[in-house]
Amino acid sequence: MTKADLVEQVAEAIGPGITKKDCALVVDGFLNAVKLAMVNGENIEIRGFGTFKVRRRKSRMARNPRTGDPVKVPSRAVPVFKPSKHFSGKVARARRDDD
Repeated sequence: MTKADLVEQVAEAIGPGITKKDCALVVDGFLNAVKLAMVNGENIEIRGFGTFKVRRRKSRMARNPRTGDPVKVPSRAVPVFKPSKHFSGKVARARRDDD
């Protein structure tokens, strides 16, 4: 699913009272709010959906695949998403129904 598909689904859910252009502004606003909060180190919790967090990965030693030489990988912040139990259960049930 692309952002355009998401905009279309949201516009259909709202109904004829809003244009796709306005709906795209709402979706962009939401996504920008999520990005800004995560850049500032905040967690975002959407009940029934999941939690967006920023986790800190430790520095570690890795290997250059071409030469085999050890390479130090510095610590860094990475965005993660943890789905809620409700959301995970719905996905699992839908996948079981497909099989």
